[in-house]
Amino acid sequence: MGGRSDAVRRHRGPPLRDAPSVGILDIAFHRASLATPRGSTKPERDRRRAELKVVRAGATVVRHLRLEADRFRKEPLSPFETTLVARRFGDGTLDRSLLRVRRAEERVRGLQRETERAVRRLHGPELLGEAVRAYYGRLSSFVREIDPDLARLRDIRDFLAQRPSVDPTRPTLVVAGFPNVGKSSLVARLSSARPKVADYPFTTLAVALGHADVGFDRLQVLDTPGVLGRARHANPAEAEAEAAVERAATVVLFLLDPSESCGYPLAEQEALLARWHAERPELPIVEVETKADLARGNGGRLGVSVRTGEGLDELGERIRALIAPDVRLPPLEEAVEEGADGGADGVVDLPELRAPPAAPPRRRSGRTAPPPRARGRRPPTR
Repeated sequence: MGGRSDAVRRHRGPPLRDAPSVGILDIAFHRASLATPRGSTKPERDRRRAELKVVRAGATVVRHLRLEADRFRKEPLSPFETTLVARRFGDGTLDRSLLRVRRAEERVRGLQRETERAVRRLHGPELLGEAVRAYYGRLSSFVREIDPDLARLRDIRDFLAQRPSVDPTRPTLVVAGFPNVGKSSLVARLSSARPKVADYPFTTLAVALGHADVGFDRLQVLDTPGVLGRARHANPAEAEAEAAVERAATVVLFLLDPSESCGYPLAEQEALLARWHAERPELPIVEVETKADLARGNGGRLGVSVRTGEGLDELGERIRALIAPDVRLPPLEEAVEEGADGGADGVVDLPELRAPPAAPPRRRSGRTAPPPRARGRRPPTR
């Protein structure tokens, strides 16, 4: 009755070495084999041992199934994460797998209660051993049936662990465009992110997150993989970029390469920009031409160059105006004076953000306070 179940040993399909059910069942049956019941007679100890094996194996399986699903039950995915998972694994895949795991938990608990009642009515080690073996077999089949779902939950968990955690309550700038137009280089100049930069397309294969200060707000900056504009034939990297634009962006910074050194005609880049304008008319999109030191377009767009620094200051002002339009930074002289007056490390302290000055302590005089009046007694009249 100890060790791996007969149902798992007789498996004739693909190797189960990496199947999630193997690890779960091995742990469950090992814990069940360590049952050491107490009893005044041997028949009593045999029955209690069988009961303990049933309870321990079932409880261990249920606990591990819950652990597999808790990542998604306790911390619901953000809209951005939900879209990422749907684009990579299919719509509804996560919900279906979670539903099957929950149903398996219910079946295991029901089987455990049923077997416990049966074991209490049995006598003799042979009958008890047969009941426990049958229980192990059915328990194994329940867990093996959801092996694909457990494996999928692990894949989704690992996939999300490799992606940045985007706070939906903070403003987010999504930098997008065709491959090799200079997105990663610009993100490295605008934020704390340090993406990989290379002179070949699809260097960025997943979204990367950095941060930047905009006034008194913390701006999230997302570097995205290159998009070729193939809405129905996008590869996984392009799907991530589309998901970032659709679900995470407060403002989109769309980069175009008028020099076409990226390897794609400017007309194709502008076609993708026009499609996004049409599909998301409510989303602010800032159009920027990169590599201004090599070429300039005829569209009157802002040109920037990471190599020379041209246009970066103006670009920062445009982003700040869209992200935090109500922020009014103090003049430079006021900021310097605030730092000189004792502000910590020269940090600007706006008047409306300062705490009210504390009232000065009251000076005590040499007089002694009059004794308190007794309750119910009036002062004598003259």
